Amino acid sequence: MPELSWRHHTLIQALLSRGPLNEKEFHKIFEGVTGKNPGTHQQLFDAFLLKINKELAYVQFELRGCRNQYDGKVCYGVVNNIADEQSKLGTKYTVPQIAFYKGVVEAIVQDVTAQGCISSIDALNIRLENQVLTGTESQGGPLHIPPAFKNFSISQKEKTLNELVRDQWLCSTPDGNIGLGVRSFLDLRSWFRNNEVPSCEVCNEAGVKAEMCRNEGCTVRIHQYCLKKKFSQRRVERVCPGCGTQWQYPVSKREAIEEEDEANEPTQSQPPPGPTRKRLRSCKTEDPDTVGSGRSQASVRTRSSARLR
Repeated sequence: MPELSWRHHTLIQALLSRGPLNEKEFHKIFEGVTGKNPGTHQQLFDAFLLKINKELAYVQFELRGCRNQYDGKVCYGVVNNIADEQSKLGTKYTVPQIAFYKGVVEAIVQDVTAQGCISSIDALNIRLENQVLTGTESQGGPLHIPPAFKNFSISQKEKTLNELVRDQWLCSTPDGNIGLGVRSFLDLRSWFRNNEVPSCEVCNEAGVKAEMCRNEGCTVRIHQYCLKKKFSQRRVERVCPGCGTQWQYPVSKREAIEEEDEANEPTQSQPPPGPTRKRLRSCKTEDPDTVGSGRSQASVRTRSSARLR
């Protein structure tokens, strides 16, 4: 298998040193090292990523792309495909901090309304004791809680939240709540599936932040950006793909104008209505280029006076 070139190494190094990059930044780096625009050379771009992942697979890593479910933007990052205790040793977070992060993630994905976030107060009230699972507990014995978990204070939780947001494992929503960061969407794909997090009906990715069907008996979830892709096309029936319930999709002003124009557009066999032609003629006579000389205007005024008499 051919080795990776310096161009491949540059792409990997950019993601390792800077962390996850949005699509625009990553494409800019790719264009800088290859001289090709990914938008017009999609096949070359895909081949580059495929070659990188074939090499990274030997060390259980992967260059992966995903969408941020809060804004729909595509991001790229390098993730570790092995989640074991040894991997945790490579992080800068302590065991209580990792347990706290896991508790926040579980609280967010377990929200039945699929809002994709929890309040800061709810995050700070998460109990680390719930993250402890030992052999004695599974056998009905007393639960052993590490002292570090018991002594993990509110101030330590606040500091950990700030660090997780800064490192893009979590994010702060515009209304001040706590949501998942782009690193979580990149790294927890397998975890979402293993823990049966409901998926989007369109893209089949975890529906952490998604719109839900109005039918209470229906479990269909669809991401906001997937809704736009599915329902923005004209003449598409906007109903739930699961139960057929009418889906409340907010139509933009531009889409509404386009649909109205298409509905009112006359067919080729039907001539335009009469009043429209009359208005066009009226506007044409008022054009300064078509107005006659002063003598013709005077004759028009004379005829009008005669009609009045």
